[in-house]
Amino acid sequence: MRSGVIAQKVGMSRVFTDAGEHVPVTVLKIDGCQVVAHKTQDKNGYMALQLGIGRAKVKNVGKAERERFARAEVEPKLKLAEFPVAEDTFLPVGAEITADHYVPGQFVDVTGTTLGKGFAGPMKRWNFGGLRATHGVSLSHRSHGSTGGRQDPGKTFKNKKMAGHMGVDRVTTLNLRVVQTDVERGLVLVEGAVPGASGGWIFIRDAIKKALPKDAPMPGKFRVKGAVSAAAESNQEG
Repeated sequence: MRSGVIAQKVGMSRVFTDAGEHVPVTVLKIDGCQVVAHKTQDKNGYMALQLGIGRAKVKNVGKAERERFARAEVEPKLKLAEFPVAEDTFLPVGAEITADHYVPGQFVDVTGTTLGKGFAGPMKRWNFGGLRATHGVSLSHRSHGSTGGRQDPGKTFKNKKMAGHMGVDRVTTLNLRVVQTDVERGLVLVEGAVPGASGGWIFIRDAIKKALPKDAPMPGKFRVKGAVSAAAESNQEG
């Protein structure tokens, strides 16, 4: 299991195939995504990498956090996230993951926070059919109707689908194909739409329902203090 990455959604565009067909893509930017800390089985009870991206203002970072970033020799990060990894896929602290961590053609799972829609009715929020147009229905054609508050069960259960706040949910889209990567600009282009607004933080992981390509670097592609490292020791030896 390789580490995922934190990226920033730039927006949508399209690329053309050799046959002239256009493919809609979402542009994700990986800029300064570094390993901040290791979570080990002995110390934390699980194995994961803590990654950080974005530059945070020092005045907005607590003293303890500043010291932790200083020990890792990493600038204070704006966004942090953890990715579970296998023991043999740990990346060194301070390593900066590059866009060629993913290879064109592979599938990834992408997680983001959806756009906020504000207060929405049941037809828009839950795709309800609404009430009848006639036969006694007046001024409530788009309402959700009864919520179960009769003699039995005599109450409205929690989590009942009703009108309310819509959006701002954590959503994962599975099996998006990587179309292109641009290492110099730190861009990963994935086919299709990605949840979230432009400028929002996105988490990219290897697809759990698709096999990892054989040419995918293990444990990943990264830079260490400005020097580009090879994918892995095994690949170096090969």
